[in-house]
Amino acid sequence: MHRGKGMKFVGDSRVPYKANRTKTPPDYSEYPGKTEPFWPDFLLKEWMVGAVFLIGYLILTVAHPSPLEAQADPTNTGYIPLPDWYFLFLYQLLKYEYASGPYNIIGAMVIPGIAFGALLLAPFLDRGPERRPMKRPLPVAFMLLAIASMVFLTWESVVNHDWKAAAKQGAIVETVEFDKESDGYKVYAGQSCINCHGENLEGGAGPSLMNTGLTADEVAKIAHEGIGGMPPDQYKGSDEDLQKLAEFIESLKAE
Repeated sequence: MHRGKGMKFVGDSRVPYKANRTKTPPDYSEYPGKTEPFWPDFLLKEWMVGAVFLIGYLILTVAHPSPLEAQADPTNTGYIPLPDWYFLFLYQLLKYEYASGPYNIIGAMVIPGIAFGALLLAPFLDRGPERRPMKRPLPVAFMLLAIASMVFLTWESVVNHDWKAAAKQGAIVETVEFDKESDGYKVYAGQSCINCHGENLEGGAGPSLMNTGLTADEVAKIAHEGIGGMPPDQYKGSDEDLQKLAEFIESLKAE
């Protein structure tokens, strides 16, 4: 550049590069509409755009905070995890037969590796100066295929997921203090219900027994007749002990 004309930012890759460095490079102001001063014009625009996106992002985080679930429990084998939205397409891919079970390595490593490898190689597939999409069919086709695949798999994952069950299994349930030396808990621990509902009645294969809102009579009826995935006649003790158990579960209410 010539002295006194300031630093210029070249915004067009079609400006030819001259290999002969012994000559003075041209003043890029001779390309009207394709250059602008790097400082302050270009940096000011970048900072303004960045500020708008940052403020918008902060507003979204305040208006829609990240949902929280109950504390992670490694003993809960019935919990179905769900990744963040940007990984839903991979989550859906692993549900298909050719990418799950004995072929899990294909869905987890091979297919994503090929896809991202092709994306990385895209700049080398067409190194021509042409920018119009119709003149660059191969890179454009790869990009459209990748976008379409991700959109389709994400959509399939969203529409096929049981959101009601997910919200229920991840709900934060207020715990209730109770005495493990009480007669009701001793009956609970002596029956098979502890295997499904957990040592602390927090739930597991079965739901939590805290804050159920059930009366003692309703609890006793469920113990005999079953409900949902719980088969009937699971309780094998006496009616007196069942009454103690039912009253114990009824008392498990948050203050």
